Amino acid sequence: MTTRLDQAFAAIDAANARDPHLEDGRPANLLYGQRMTAEQQRLFPDASEPLRIACRGQHVERWLLPRDAYPMDRAGYLQWRQEQGRRHAERIAGIMAEAGYDADQIDRARRMLTKQGLKRDAEVQALEDVICFTFIRWYLGDFAAEQPDDKMPRIIEKTARKMSAEGRARALAEFDMPPAFAALFREAG
Repeated sequence: MTTRLDQAFAAIDAANARDPHLEDGRPANLLYGQRMTAEQQRLFPDASEPLRIACRGQHVERWLLPRDAYPMDRAGYLQWRQEQGRRHAERIAGIMAEAGYDADQIDRARRMLTKQGLKRDAEVQALEDVICFTFIRWYLGDFAAEQPDDKMPRIIEKTARKMSAEGRARALAEFDMPPAFAALFREAG
């Protein structure tokens, strides 16, 4: 029997399977969503269904709004990121409605995906911790190779500040960080 969670995941995966960008021979956003789910299951095995769906749908159809559709400066990046969050939240709301979720559950996922209540709402923060763990585990190495060395401490510091204290402690325990980066994780707060 297919559950509504299975139905939501299948719809998100079907949408992300159309991503023209490939990573390891697979649609990049499909792979990202599955990696997010794996991290969520490790970090928050008892997560609510809205949190599970928000994790899986964090980048749903992200390629449809390319970064270069906005000015290539900091303000443009922030506008693009905010619009992506809004678009992801609305797409996931539609998927959840089709799967039979009620308005309150849909609103929970929408709040998580638009980062409403970050640092104040446990589930919004849990999503952010999952995002950061996914970034560190799967994307930081390649991302760092593309950045000038002097930018990396600031990027690591920003990542650490987004995380909960528990998330930072767990990251320090799980990842073999260079001493300077580990210090940034210990000092963030």
